Amino acid sequence: MEKNTISVKELAERMGISLPMAYDLTRREDFPSLRVGARILIPIDAFKDWLSREASRKE
Repeated sequence: MEKNTISVKELAERMGISLPMAYDLTRREDFPSLRVGARILIPIDAFKDWLSREASRKE
């Protein structure tokens, strides 16, 4: 069975960022994450959509 979510640690590893920075991302209002008890999970499809939007954003 394919996973639908990743942990904050997996997020940090996938993005090549520090764990504290990954936790900072999960606190952003526009970042897709959810709490299940004490765990923070990131839905993979929503994360990919968010990443595409961020990559194409123009400042």
